[in-house]
Amino acid sequence: MATCAALSAGGAEVLAWDDSPESRARAEAADIVLHDLTREDWAFIAVLIVSPGIPHLYPHPNPIIAQAMMAGVPVDNDIGLFFASFATEETAEFDQPPKVVAVTGSNGKSTTTALIHHILQVAGRPVQMAGNIGTGVLSIDPPMDGEVVVLELSSYQTDLARALTPDVAVFTNLTPDHLDRHGGMGGYFAAKRRLFAEGGPDRAVIGVDEPEGVYLASQLGQAPEDARVIRISSGQKLAGPGWNIFARKGFLAEFRRGKQVAAIDLRTMPGLPGAHNHQNACAAYAVARSLGLAPKLIETALATFAGLPHRSQLVGERDGVRFVNDSKATNVDSAAKALQAFTKIRWIAGGLGKEGGISALQPHLGAVAKAYLIGHSAREFALQLGDTPHAICETMAQAVALAAAEAEAGDVVLLAPAAASFDQYPDFEKRGEDFVAQVGAVLAGA
Repeated sequence: MATCAALSAGGAEVLAWDDSPESRARAEAADIVLHDLTREDWAFIAVLIVSPGIPHLYPHPNPIIAQAMMAGVPVDNDIGLFFASFATEETAEFDQPPKVVAVTGSNGKSTTTALIHHILQVAGRPVQMAGNIGTGVLSIDPPMDGEVVVLELSSYQTDLARALTPDVAVFTNLTPDHLDRHGGMGGYFAAKRRLFAEGGPDRAVIGVDEPEGVYLASQLGQAPEDARVIRISSGQKLAGPGWNIFARKGFLAEFRRGKQVAAIDLRTMPGLPGAHNHQNACAAYAVARSLGLAPKLIETALATFAGLPHRSQLVGERDGVRFVNDSKATNVDSAAKALQAFTKIRWIAGGLGKEGGISALQPHLGAVAKAYLIGHSAREFALQLGDTPHAICETMAQAVALAAAEAEAGDVVLLAPAAASFDQYPDFEKRGEDFVAQVGAVLAGA
């Protein structure tokens, strides 16, 4: 609907359609003209703008998209429209033309995007955040002189957008996800890579902890010392004459031309627990440095970042027991990162399990004192826990109550489900909100 409004404001004649009768009713209530595209001959259609969630290639194209492509009608999404229309005659007259920072990757996109936004706010720079987090890209305010627009972009969004021209592009990491939508791991990586290959960003921040990131950084750099590519890592020291930023043992370090430029102690920053958040900090730090911010200012901003809801979110503490909401950990990889962030864990997991369950988490269960399993896959998960103590709790209320009752000082009661939420909740946010509510009830009854 935001795209319809933006196109209409730009003078386009908008013919809108949705497979859902409820969505069509909402559109009509907003005075959006409906047009049954299932019966369209496409002769007079200039372009088809689709929601990123609708498949255009794998596992098979949506019939309407297939018809449009066969008729030679260009297919785009709101991200493509945004980039195609961002620069205007007015912005060209600004003293400092506005910039776009775009963040993609498998894990950490939202936190990295929010962290960049927070750092720029602390620095007093005009900034907006949009895309796959918060506001839709076509609903933001017109950019101001010197403003930065920070976008979180999913593979669904980058895969189809016809224009992708960020000033700074970030690749956090790559782990298997959405493989049916992209026809396998190669297609998934190709969708992410388009952000860098299509528009040629002035600066590329690349996580090199997976082979795909190493390859991408190699493809973009013209020489070992090419500072247009900033390599980042969590866990390994990066060497060479280029621009490298990495975190090891809780310390972030920046190196340029083989010499250390700055260092930050991340260990005491409550909004950035664990190695995965240290990678997010490296990415956000790299973006801030590429935009001209000083290390000390960035350090001050990192220390005041509160974290995002449902992503390593500290929601309460009692008698030395912390309660952490990581409901966004919907797959094994993100749950593994959450389990590595703490040393003694009362782990609440379960929901609608994905292929393979949690068997791949065996190497990360050493810190788990006990697991409290909920939802559809609770018993399946129990069979994959090996010797780890566990309880079948079914509901969030039971799991939180039992974990809180059994927890000791120094424990972390951690919600990191490693599963989708759709068996009990409409989305991971509602699941996380339930966890927060149950923790609140436990703390109120203390």
